[in-house]
Amino acid sequence: MVGSGLMAKRSAGSLDRTITVERYQVVGTNDFNEDILDWAGFITVRAARRDVSDGEKFAAGQTGSSLRSRFVIRASTKSKTISPVDRLSYDGGIWNIEGVKEGDQGDMRGRFIEITAVRSTD
Repeated sequence: MVGSGLMAKRSAGSLDRTITVERYQVVGTNDFNEDILDWAGFITVRAARRDVSDGEKFAAGQTGSSLRSRFVIRASTKSKTISPVDRLSYDGGIWNIEGVKEGDQGDMRGRFIEITAVRSTD
């Protein structure tokens, strides 16, 4: 049991960033009592970040570059509902979520969520 406690401390210690998952949701109503939809904070959590790749795209004579990263967060009732229709706000940028899966942290299976996200670096 001591080993798993050390693993938990090591995993928790690497959650050294703060990210906000945003969800497109009702944020109010207008003068006609119609819903106003916009991106709003859904959950703010501590995360570990690991860059996966960066790349350039060439399309119609234009160059674009992007950065793909994996963010690992603790699993919770709310974090288990995160999906690619949501997005991340981190370090002043917006990241589009490409995939979400259960993190595989050895004997810590089921305790973490891994989010793969990409942002433009232009």
